[in-house]
Amino acid sequence: MTNKQSAFYMPSVNLFGQGSVNEAGTRLAGLGAKKALLVTDAGLHNLGISENIAGIIRAAGVEVSIFPKAEPNPTDKNVEEGLDAYHSENCDSIVTLGGGSSHDAGKGIGIVAANGGRIHDYEGVDVSEKPMVPLIAINTTAGTGSEVTKFTIITDSARKVKMAIVDKHVTPTLSINDPDLMVGMPPALTAATGLDALTHAIEAYVSTAATPITDALAIQAIQIIPQYLPKAVANGKDIEAREQMVFAQSLAGMAFNNASLGYVHAIAHQFGGFYNYPHGVCNAILLPHVCKFNLIAKEERFADIAIALGENVDGLSTREAAEKGIEKIEQMAKDLGIPSGFAELGAKEEDIETLATNAMKDATAATNPRKPNLDEVMGIIRSAM
Repeated sequence: MTNKQSAFYMPSVNLFGQGSVNEAGTRLAGLGAKKALLVTDAGLHNLGISENIAGIIRAAGVEVSIFPKAEPNPTDKNVEEGLDAYHSENCDSIVTLGGGSSHDAGKGIGIVAANGGRIHDYEGVDVSEKPMVPLIAINTTAGTGSEVTKFTIITDSARKVKMAIVDKHVTPTLSINDPDLMVGMPPALTAATGLDALTHAIEAYVSTAATPITDALAIQAIQIIPQYLPKAVANGKDIEAREQMVFAQSLAGMAFNNASLGYVHAIAHQFGGFYNYPHGVCNAILLPHVCKFNLIAKEERFADIAIALGENVDGLSTREAAEKGIEKIEQMAKDLGIPSGFAELGAKEEDIETLATNAMKDATAATNPRKPNLDEVMGIIRSAM
């Protein structure tokens, strides 16, 4: 027996299924909201999706002001501009519409609106004192899990570093995952966000903070993703595949929200902050390389992952089974069109030491199962180039 303690965080209400977005207005009104800032990105706004959601909310008697400026990797300036809009429009609540970028930007706005100061003040773990304003997160992608987590990742534009804000007070009040909102998601984005979800599940399963609860969530996500992600990439209108990916990414989100992550995310955050690369793509490139590094620390768990991925490991040793699982991850990324490495995206060898140094400071590195030194982190990055 040990004195180790754990906690489990997630939104108190999570809605799933076709048509669930139609409850956004009544749920927001039930929270006592009078006027919401709807945080979304320019793409969804230009398609008219944000206006459709605003209409649902207004029909329930809640006013809406749309802030369609969430950036792919939201920055401190993005949060500041959104906060100005929140105050100038006299809002009392937030609705985020999109993927992780919209959710993270909205959470950043919400935590500063409730606690004051600047978003930089909340970098780290549980820094804030007050819960953020009521926030409903409506997902349009199946991958980041941000709609159910206490994680907010915001780029410090001066340092070119992603700040990891891990705070129970940024957990959304309610999340909505309606697969109807995901049928138009392009194949490349579907692949990247889906492999982001797989990364969440795998890192949570091998995390030093894993528990039987997070294990159950992570393994279930790992089982679903290889079955349904290729189908969703092949045919975005396959509603069964979309719905299954909704559940998989939410399971993975709940797992890592409580078990945290590891060096895939610690390094990916640096590539995203330094080069502004898409987060899901960074994770997909890094995942097999970090798994190989971590293998000696968690052989049995990587063997479990191989089985969950659908690999036949009969007659194999634990090590052989674990390696087969990593090979499956590599093959999935190749099949789904993920770039072969960061050099293909334009990353430079001369930046590796800076990226590695910053990765070692990232909050998600703390629960990685193997503790690397700087040279080893640089080696992981070189192998992923």
